Amino acid sequence: SSHGEHRSSCLQKNLRLLKTILMGQFLSLLICGTAVSCQYLVEEEVQTPMLQSFLNYALLLLAYTSILITRKGDGNILQILQTKWWKYLVMGVADVEANYAVVKAYQFTTLTSIQLLDCFVIPVLMLLSWITLKTRYKPVHFVAVMVCLLGVGAMVGADILAGRVQGSYSDVILGDGLVLLSAALYAVSNLCQEHTVKNLSRVEFLGMMGLFGTLISGIQLAVLETRAVAEIKWNLRISLLFAGYALCMFVLYSFMPVVVKMTSATAVNLSLLTADLFSLFCGIFLFHYTFSALYIVSFVVITVGFVMFNAVPTYSALPEEPVEVSSNQTAETETLSTFKSILKTYLFSAAFD
Repeated sequence: SSHGEHRSSCLQKNLRLLKTILMGQFLSLLICGTAVSCQYLVEEEVQTPMLQSFLNYALLLLAYTSILITRKGDGNILQILQTKWWKYLVMGVADVEANYAVVKAYQFTTLTSIQLLDCFVIPVLMLLSWITLKTRYKPVHFVAVMVCLLGVGAMVGADILAGRVQGSYSDVILGDGLVLLSAALYAVSNLCQEHTVKNLSRVEFLGMMGLFGTLISGIQLAVLETRAVAEIKWNLRISLLFAGYALCMFVLYSFMPVVVKMTSATAVNLSLLTADLFSLFCGIFLFHYTFSALYIVSFVVITVGFVMFNAVPTYSALPEEPVEVSSNQTAETETLSTFKSILKTYLFSAAFD
């Protein structure tokens, strides 16, 4: 009977791993959706990143902030704002500005740089998890991350061979600096979350992100993009592209914490590395890219690394019960995941510019 129990526990573990992989790839497909809609908008000569961000935050506001407004008693919106408004303000500013810094970076640096800097988020996240969440890794986790980064290397190699690394190099340092600045802003927002969201709900986090994100991106939209928005020649196609983009982002923001709770911040970001590849496959069919076998190699290598990372559990050195760690990790990643998604969206746009 113990043999039977062992088999069933192995089966459960494998099913959980499969579920994790599938959910991670679902998130990657959402990112790909934002990238494709973004690229079509660029082709329509619509370049309004702030408006696109604003629509996402506005959807979060409608869906989650409204829940907080209707809440009675402890977790209602007035009580949250009275006690923690400045923490959520800092977090909202970090989220909006980190996105904006990455968007600006695309005017100055190359596709390859951003793909590589994009990966730098993972070691940074592991370090943050180590310091703030007291997550402890085993050697296999570091090997798994290296395997994933090798997969990204294959993808960058394919880009170079396809001759798709173009752009002027004069402002590369500035562009790279902006990408790293946005990563630092996310680190700030992660630490704010570490401090605030330890025992709080996903709904509260998303509701406050919706509230402050809408306010901040709305002000920035009014200041920076009034003319660009006024110049949009609206038609059904452009409206559908905006709707598609906003919907993908909204589902991504909403669903990300669920996946993180099952695994960890770092694991989710490793699985999101395949979003570049989904975008490239879309590029082959939609935007007439040249295909390279290295893309397939890259996908397989990244997936192998992801399976390695999730096959062995990380553990926490925190004295508290593990429940707190998982809710905390959820909080830590919601913002960082957005960073990844925006990076990949504009990465994809830059690839076609």
